Amino acid sequence: MRYVSTRGQAPELGFEDVLLAGLASDGGLYVPASWPALPPDAGEWAGLPYAAVAERVIAPYLGDALGSNVFGPMLTETYAAFDDPDVAPLSNLGGGLHMMELFHGPTLAFKDFALQLLGRLFDHILAQHGRRLTIVGATSGDTGSAAIAACRDRAHLDIFMLHPKDRVSDVQRRQMTTVDAPNVYNIAVDGTFDDCQDIAKALLGDPALRAEFGMSAVNSINWARVVAQIAYYVWAWLRLGAPEKISFAVPTGNFGNVYAGYCARQMGLPIHQLIVGSNRNDILTRFFESATMEIRSVEPSLSPSMDIQISSNFERLLFDLYDRDGGKIEALMTAFRRDGRFVMDQNPYKTVRGLFRGARFSDEDTLATIGDLFRETGVLVDPHTAVGLAAARDIHMDPDIPMVVLATAHPAKFPDAVETATGVRPGLPEHMADLMTLPEQATDLPNDPAAVEAFVRAHAIAAGGVTA
Repeated sequence: MRYVSTRGQAPELGFEDVLLAGLASDGGLYVPASWPALPPDAGEWAGLPYAAVAERVIAPYLGDALGSNVFGPMLTETYAAFDDPDVAPLSNLGGGLHMMELFHGPTLAFKDFALQLLGRLFDHILAQHGRRLTIVGATSGDTGSAAIAACRDRAHLDIFMLHPKDRVSDVQRRQMTTVDAPNVYNIAVDGTFDDCQDIAKALLGDPALRAEFGMSAVNSINWARVVAQIAYYVWAWLRLGAPEKISFAVPTGNFGNVYAGYCARQMGLPIHQLIVGSNRNDILTRFFESATMEIRSVEPSLSPSMDIQISSNFERLLFDLYDRDGGKIEALMTAFRRDGRFVMDQNPYKTVRGLFRGARFSDEDTLATIGDLFRETGVLVDPHTAVGLAAARDIHMDPDIPMVVLATAHPAKFPDAVETATGVRPGLPEHMADLMTLPEQATDLPNDPAAVEAFVRAHAIAAGGVTA
């Protein structure tokens, strides 16, 4: 399996090099040179445990990077840490709607599916090659805690995680800042998630800095993040009896989670529709309605992980829609950064409208959805899941085609919003019972790539982060 950049200028790489590089050297994102196909008998995987299904879905993307004697046990170890035997259990909400719970990992969010695996992949490959990496990432809430949990105390990694100061929930912040590990550095940036992401990409895009520190990414710009998430789309299809068609509703901001669904469809999973749920920061919904992607200001909401205006993974979809023409994507993204908007050509727009729909919901809508579901079923959901559920109910057109809503975070990560909507304050699991009393460690920095670079240089060197 080889990988190409969406900008068309970086060299083709194998899986190991794509994992370690994160961002392509031309500023693009890596995607497979061709899509592997699910086997015709994939429906017969229905009796397998989650880790075994994940191995069959992900292995074609690895090429010869890891043998099955290594990768299979790695997946078993990864998902043994989840607190539900099904790993991603499904429940029936009625009317053709189902909910897949993706919050049973160590940090109570869907990011654990990829990042718990990513930490193990990094450690294994770096140990084989006698190398170190300095990880630089940006988070709108959940990626940071999941990445830190995956990378903490690993011998071959240092991790620097940027989050927007005062724009994540208390639980999200504390899941990052209470981790006491010598290789973990939390940075609170005076800005938005998009600012954090821009700083991370600027550092990762500096060839000299990357070479000096062996830098890489854990954001969903890293292909390994996306490929791990493809597996739970196949899992949902299997758990529902491998129907002829299936649809998904996904609350999303950076487009990585729903893009994994697109990848599953490219592999042959019979996905009829992918519905994108947005909050007031509705750049994706506006695009699906008008073919115009336009940056506006980021407004805080009850679903902060979606408070985003630049959806990085959308570039991967554009690459396919524009016939994998890296030159066109380079020009399109350069113009988007310069002008803050672009209009998609009509032919690719017709293609994207055939699969994707978007819907936006206010904080009031979100609270109403949380409250309604609780009164109807007794089930509590977090604000992000509520946005996905509202989108599914708004757009789900065919009750004969099952619609799976992705429940992306545990309700206890957003207790204030859930309590406001239902009168019930969800409690943290036992292993996090002391989270709100532990001391925090974070460094406040301005919205300035130079300031963040200086901090990384000082502390990565002190931690032995220079690659030999």
